[in-house]
Amino acid sequence: MSSLQFLSYFDKDSNTFSYLVWEMASRAAVVIDPVLNFDPASGRTSTVAAERIVQDIKANQLQLTYILETHVHADHLSGAAALKALCGGAVPVGIGEQICRVQQVFGALFALPTQADGRPFDLLLADDATLPLGGATIRVLHTPGHTPACVSYLIDDLLFVGDTLFMPDFGTARCDFPGGDAATLYRSIQKLFALPDNTRMLMCHDYGAPGRPDVANETSVGAQKAQNIHVGQSRIEADFVTLRTSRDATLSMPKLLLPAVQVNMQAGELPAAEANGIRYLKLPLNQF
Repeated sequence: MSSLQFLSYFDKDSNTFSYLVWEMASRAAVVIDPVLNFDPASGRTSTVAAERIVQDIKANQLQLTYILETHVHADHLSGAAALKALCGGAVPVGIGEQICRVQQVFGALFALPTQADGRPFDLLLADDATLPLGGATIRVLHTPGHTPACVSYLIDDLLFVGDTLFMPDFGTARCDFPGGDAATLYRSIQKLFALPDNTRMLMCHDYGAPGRPDVANETSVGAQKAQNIHVGQSRIEADFVTLRTSRDATLSMPKLLLPAVQVNMQAGELPAAEANGIRYLKLPLNQF
């Protein structure tokens, strides 16, 4: 087994964790789920979060090999394009190959000139695909349910699950976005639960929980199987679907869903400037 190191970065505005992972011998590195700083009140973006990751890449003398997204996020803008630019523009950005389905749905909603063929992502990753990371291997696990394009990344004993699961005391991801499905999420989670119990599981989000006000980002497959309040203790699929569907009906829309999806399904690239030199995000009225 290769020797891996990783750093985590918490964006408190969106409760998002991003990760920088590297293989010690080769110094080959991957960034998972980077964030672009965004103030919705002013419409201003900044690359503070991406710059912090770049500083650590340089400080540890790493070679950034990939930027990977677990899915099209609804709660923050992706920093993939910003990070790619800061690193010279040659680092490939990858996502699950089902991104085309997300682009088709939301491209139509926003009347965007997308071809729904995965562009501008550089890598469209199929289930069980692998990517070399020095002496380690990144394995792609298609884990749909929250969205149809969700994937998890397994690197040795590190499992990056995106929004598929939260910490055991917070449960599981919502399934009421276009293409989401509670039964599909349950089966994706069982796929992850088939991994060894000591597999370390890294979260993309945490919001604290009753009795645990501080955020946390690491648990294990075994702990999730035993303790997850939505799907642990061998809960059967039908019960999970009832629980998840009922809970989803009470949830409000994420405040950044509409701006985030427009940017994130384009690999973090901001819309092109219009004739006046200004970039715009669209807000569809009376659609939700």
